[in-house]
Amino acid sequence: MSKIISGFSKLSKQEKIDWLSKNYFANQPEITNTLQQYWNADKELQALHDDFIENTISNFYLPYGVAPNFVINGRDYAIPMVVEESSVVAAASKVAKFWSTRGGFKATVLSTTKIGQVHFIYKGKKEDLHAYFNQQKEHLLAATASITKNMEKRGGGILDLVLVDKTDKLEHYYQLHVTFETVDSMGANFINSCLETIAKAFRTPDIEIVMSILSNYVPNCLVRAEVSCPIKDLGGENPREFAEKFKQAVQIAEIEPYRAVTHNKGIMNGIDAVVLATGNDFRAIEAGAHAYATKSGSYSSLTHCQISDDQFKFWIEIPLALGTVGGLTSLHPMAKLSLDMLQKPSAKELMQIIATAGLAQNYAALNALTTSGIQQGHMKMHLMNILNQLGATADEKEEMLAYFKDKTVTHSAVVDRFNDLRN
Repeated sequence: MSKIISGFSKLSKQEKIDWLSKNYFANQPEITNTLQQYWNADKELQALHDDFIENTISNFYLPYGVAPNFVINGRDYAIPMVVEESSVVAAASKVAKFWSTRGGFKATVLSTTKIGQVHFIYKGKKEDLHAYFNQQKEHLLAATASITKNMEKRGGGILDLVLVDKTDKLEHYYQLHVTFETVDSMGANFINSCLETIAKAFRTPDIEIVMSILSNYVPNCLVRAEVSCPIKDLGGENPREFAEKFKQAVQIAEIEPYRAVTHNKGIMNGIDAVVLATGNDFRAIEAGAHAYATKSGSYSSLTHCQISDDQFKFWIEIPLALGTVGGLTSLHPMAKLSLDMLQKPSAKELMQIIATAGLAQNYAALNALTTSGIQQGHMKMHLMNILNQLGATADEKEEMLAYFKDKTVTHSAVVDRFNDLRN
């Protein structure tokens, strides 16, 4: 029997749940109870969440944590992080405290421009197209005046508009390549509205508009964050040996794509967690970051390390298109709270904060990998997840935590010890 349904979006929330329960779940009451227990008791707040996307039936919660002790450009921060992976928040917090006594993190926004493109097909003479573009350029910009007016008052707007010939890549394919400054907004809707207006004004019987859309590759919306200190201040029994091995680990990620992907994934653990907490688009950030990692022609590390004159330096350069106004940043109560926690940053300041979170996360991972190994700290944090899966009581958790304080945590070891405890 077919389960294809028409008009699903028009059903009430409960009717949607009833239909799903009937068609896809064996235990209907249990499914309904599970979904309803995540509804917000505040009906107005739940209605707000329901309107964020389509066909909402419940909320999916992720842990909201805080990594304190960050010092960025001489200013103290507690950074909110939304993430489900064990050890991410703990690692960021530990690294933040470590570097807080060594000058803290330094961060600089290198550039803030974003890109949008009108993609079109033109089969006529190239010189005729260039002549038409040059004739129409000012008119195209003027056509967006009603859209750009408010953005220009805030210091943003359209910075440039150029015609790009891509016919060597695809027959008859050209672009209008538009550069934007969107100040404190991420600017997706603003950019796309401008592009569609430009496309409409540019279209002729000979110019076939394929699409008009912003790009999430923003290599000129770039931020740098770094830490540095004398090698002797890195601590440990042999700080120079540690520094050299740390540098080698970064160099491996610079030349080995298999390692670089995992290396950069760890960076994004920190970045995505703050992006989510502040109501920004982590998928766009991920896509742009990984594209930037291939700028040399091969996928490579987003972080770099240098040792010179007994000084250790570790840094990241990464494109981040972020907003602190508009979108969910002003609608989602927790996103607003996060931005308040970060002392109401501008988009540039948020770029610096988030890049720093990624750098801290990468330092923590490389520190663990080149010393004790990644699993020791990770599995310690994962111990509580295993105990929750086993249904451990508060007393059992306390005893298990004490038992594994100086032992290697593995899933099988935890299960065996837990069963012994229960028996």
